[in-house]
Amino acid sequence: MSTATDPSGAASPVPAVHPQSLVEQALAASVADHCVVIVRAQSTANLRWANNTLTTNGVMSSVGVTVVSFVGSGGGTSSGSVSGSATTQAQVTDLVRRADAAARAAGPAEDANPLLTPDDSPAGVDWDDAPVPTDIHVYDVFAPALGEAFGRAGSAGRVLYGFVNHEVTTTYLGSSTGLRLRHVQPTGHYGCTGKTGAAVGGPGHTESAWVGGATRDFTDVDALAMEAELEQRLAWGRRRVDLPAGRYDTILPPSSVADLVIDAYWSAGARTAWEGQSVFSRRPTGTRIGEPIAAPGVRLFSDPAHPGLECAPFVTAASSGNDASVFDNGLPLGATDWIRDGELTSLLQTRHSAAMTSQPVTPAVDNLVLAVDGATGSVADLVAGTERGLLLTCLWYIREVDPQTLLLTGLTRDGVYLVEHGEVTASVNNFRFNESPVDLLRRFSHASATVPSFSREWGDDYFSRTATPALRVPDLNMSSVSQAI
Repeated sequence: MSTATDPSGAASPVPAVHPQSLVEQALAASVADHCVVIVRAQSTANLRWANNTLTTNGVMSSVGVTVVSFVGSGGGTSSGSVSGSATTQAQVTDLVRRADAAARAAGPAEDANPLLTPDDSPAGVDWDDAPVPTDIHVYDVFAPALGEAFGRAGSAGRVLYGFVNHEVTTTYLGSSTGLRLRHVQPTGHYGCTGKTGAAVGGPGHTESAWVGGATRDFTDVDALAMEAELEQRLAWGRRRVDLPAGRYDTILPPSSVADLVIDAYWSAGARTAWEGQSVFSRRPTGTRIGEPIAAPGVRLFSDPAHPGLECAPFVTAASSGNDASVFDNGLPLGATDWIRDGELTSLLQTRHSAAMTSQPVTPAVDNLVLAVDGATGSVADLVAGTERGLLLTCLWYIREVDPQTLLLTGLTRDGVYLVEHGEVTASVNNFRFNESPVDLLRRFSHASATVPSFSREWGDDYFSRTATPALRVPDLNMSSVSQAI
């Protein structure tokens, strides 16, 4: 179910939905041996602008239900999972019927494990609480400042395009074994592109720059500071220098570092590594857990309670795969070091893969932090210490080339700058790069302090809770010149 708003931001009436009752209805309707039900009640508010003018705003709500049924037989336990929108008893019953049928039709699940009980997972003390909504008023401070930013940009010949989104998802997880868990997840992000007119840099040239970030509630987002950062970057582009492909001393800001380490995190499945298919494999069979894979002092970790990056403290798995198991629903999540002091310490483990690898159970957590011992300062400090190199501000269209080395390729976009004698002196053409984030964690020469960051490639839709440093890499491979602007 969803609703949209008119331009005033007033939401259309929405029938009241009680997610807890949907969970209980589904559990009661299932005729399988066991059942897990996940209900996600989500509300979203957004603003969009172009040409220094607010163009649209909207508020939407939705309820999604996942039913996982389990059927035992002499050969083991089978599972079936079905997801869909559901706000009525009839819709929930249909999902249950389909999940029960899928479980009966499936073969024994290789990841079968006993379902968790309340003794295995923290009690959902707030189970009876209603879903937490958001609305257009989340922008009560940001929106007026954005209007001022439009005026400031327009008077200087700059044009702004952008989007902000805030959503709150309340998840309810219940099982036939007695689990009743609830989690409220606020998620927000902003992104703004600034452009200059064709006169800048010569006939037909338009300079472009992007800034973006993540937030939980927009109280920490300053629209005027956002516009000021774009102003600075566009000013750097008043001079243009074209450079050839090659290896360059390159500063990656926290946002670009987030782009790359998220890819490394997603590739850190224990089973895939155990079977010799990833950069984390010790071939022919085994993992590199216990081996140094990054520079000393590098720590990559996740923690559901990390300040500012708080996320669900228990597993919610709608389906099974190499890195997730429906049998693990409700499993508690804690702080997990993936890399500690440069050594690979953990991989993404279900209970099934942990039994294969003889390692602790370390499921995926919905945030990621990269830190370097002793690192201080900011991007500006890395620039000040660079004799000649490049400052990237945005990566784009990142794709995997070789899983065995985690070689990635992608493009630069919306701001590549030349650094000379510790200062940014010009904008530079775009490049295609070819690099492995695992290798970069070994090769970087300098790092800044870790700060909240936002991946432009992955943050909008998939993974927005990161904190990373800026990294200076002495020989980043710009494999070819890109015509992208």
